[in-house]
Amino acid sequence: MTADRADRRSTDDHGHDIIDPLYVGIVTVSSSRAAESDPDDPGGDTIQECFESKGHEVRERVLVRDDYSSIRTAVRGLVARQDVDVVCTTGGTGVTADDVSPEATSSLFERDLPGFGELFRSLSWDEVGTRAIASRATAGIAVDTPVFCLPGSTSACRTACEQLIVPETPHLAGLATRHRAGTTDQTLADYDE
Repeated sequence: MTADRADRRSTDDHGHDIIDPLYVGIVTVSSSRAAESDPDDPGGDTIQECFESKGHEVRERVLVRDDYSSIRTAVRGLVARQDVDVVCTTGGTGVTADDVSPEATSSLFERDLPGFGELFRSLSWDEVGTRAIASRATAGIAVDTPVFCLPGSTSACRTACEQLIVPETPHLAGLATRHRAGTTDQTLADYDE
């Protein structure tokens, strides 16, 4: 654990481990935007806005094409960083042949968080009705880092972030890294090898 994360570790009113503020990594998945180098990224912008409005800090934003290897490499790079506490992807969660974000991210998970997808689809029902079943949004823990795989729409990103991710992730990140509390950078370097 870096000294920086140790400085942000505390407990909430219920005695639960938390990390606050969170340092965030965002991966936007888009064949069209990646191909055209289009700076427009409404899903990523929405995720950033939701985290920053609660005092968290976005450390890195990455744009990749709808490709299993590209997505997996981007997420793997972010979860390996000591200055990233949570990663959110946006895009590529539908049912078309190139929607591979859930497969690419979940291949990195050490532990699944099935409750996220269940709750997200339940909340989405209120917004999009039966189309909620087409979302394959998922979440898990990779290298002690919560990872959330979200659809690309701004409303989906806002719903997921405001109602689920931003309120709960300080606690998830605290729990996922609790076993590292008090470790040094050298201990972590040995752990990560």
